[in-house]
Amino acid sequence: MQFKISCLLFIQDQTSRILLLQRKKSPNKGLWSPPGGKLEMSIGESPYECAKRETYEELGLEITDDDLRLFGYVSEKNYEGDSHWLMFLFEVLPCLEMLPVDISEGNFGFFHRTEINSLSVPPTDHRLVWPYYDRRKEGFWGINANFENKSPKIKIEAKPISGNNV
Repeated sequence: MQFKISCLLFIQDQTSRILLLQRKKSPNKGLWSPPGGKLEMSIGESPYECAKRETYEELGLEITDDDLRLFGYVSEKNYEGDSHWLMFLFEVLPCLEMLPVDISEGNFGFFHRTEINSLSVPPTDHRLVWPYYDRRKEGFWGINANFENKSPKIKIEAKPISGNNV
């Protein structure tokens, strides 16, 4: 089974709405998720390099390492029965002033965090992504999800050290 490494970008506008992409392609076609993309492993791209590249390619925003805050990862084994994923979760610190132009991957929208709970998002994101986004200021999170059975078995592999607020 193929192993894929990607980054997800969590970026807000000036009113704290979160940017999401309604995907036109698999995985998660038709669903809303944070923008991002796969690492270019053939050139040895790091997660930070990928996050900066994807921010520029998808949002037209040039950023530096200091504009990114890595707050966790999600490792998915046997996702949709055909691949394994390792996703690095980045908060992009500069706010967007306007909605980005739609891209071939999909169309963008801004949403308040409470609205995301009722959007069509990948079902497992409610358990694997958004709870840890909500707790990102506590520190670094590492989540492992095994999809070999119908219901994923979820394990927290890394969590913030008590009293270490970022």
